[in-house]
Amino acid sequence: MTGFDHILGQLRAAGEQTRLRILLLLRESELTVTELTEILDQSQPRVSRHLKVLADSGLVERFHEGAWVFYRLAAPLTLGPLADLLAEGDTEALPEDMTAFARIRERRAKQAADYFAAQASHWEALRALHIADEKVEEALLELSGGPGETFLDLGTGTGRMLMLFADHYEQGIGYDLSPEMLAIARSRVMEAGLAHAQVRRGDFMEDPLQDGADIICLHHVLHYLTAPEQAIKAAAEAVTPTGRILIADFAPHTHEDLRETHAHRRLGFEDSEIEGWARRNGLHLIGDRRLEPPREGGLVTRVWCLSPQKSSQPFASSHSTHQVPHAAS
Repeated sequence: MTGFDHILGQLRAAGEQTRLRILLLLRESELTVTELTEILDQSQPRVSRHLKVLADSGLVERFHEGAWVFYRLAAPLTLGPLADLLAEGDTEALPEDMTAFARIRERRAKQAADYFAAQASHWEALRALHIADEKVEEALLELSGGPGETFLDLGTGTGRMLMLFADHYEQGIGYDLSPEMLAIARSRVMEAGLAHAQVRRGDFMEDPLQDGADIICLHHVLHYLTAPEQAIKAAAEAVTPTGRILIADFAPHTHEDLRETHAHRRLGFEDSEIEGWARRNGLHLIGDRRLEPPREGGLVTRVWCLSPQKSSQPFASSHSTHQVPHAAS
């Protein structure tokens, strides 16, 4: 009866016009109360009451990000029988909602573009020092071991890894502490139509991570951290026994100016350092790549693949994958 009562409660919560509209919108992207109020053209108290009903029934999840509160559709397992119904829901039957949703998506994209325009000169100078991003991404995909169910991107930044690995996971989660970066990542994930990806504000070295991850990525993150081994420890605790942890970062270098211009705390990492951290946290180095810079004196990029298992065999997965176009970095 408990299971029956739970399903009945969810059906009752979803069986109202505004709440069903909210569920279909959250299928497209996580949204704030203010954004939902704008799309639905209803008062904030009314929308908040509907969201409370949906949250109490387990159909949506509520989470804070600084002063903002976001809502997202619950995981398919929590949604139960409603998961398939919502997946098949026809948003074209709600043209006004989707038009308003498109305006919000465009606004987010403009905010992201403005931020990048302001930072472009600094980032281009750094990019000129190391191999093209596409080569690093090729190495990450090559070492990933194939598709899995859950993908975690620690320090997601612009969300590029969520897009790069979009057809390698059923559920993707990007963690970051920067509100500016999360706004960009959320915009890009929305633009790419990645309904199976989300971003969360949080300190992945302190806050609990989604466990049972098949692939965990740390893309140019370690050199910003005060305690980089702690990041590997957090990843080791979240990865599955046959999963993989992918790390892309720099080999040791002498570009001291990066501490000032880009807030780099560490000037690269020795292979022995990464291997030592892996060993202390129950991991094995099962693959790596060395990517030379485009010019002498540039930054050597290293990609390491760690796993709880010694074998480099791909992990088994019975899950289907999402085929989506990759957004530009």
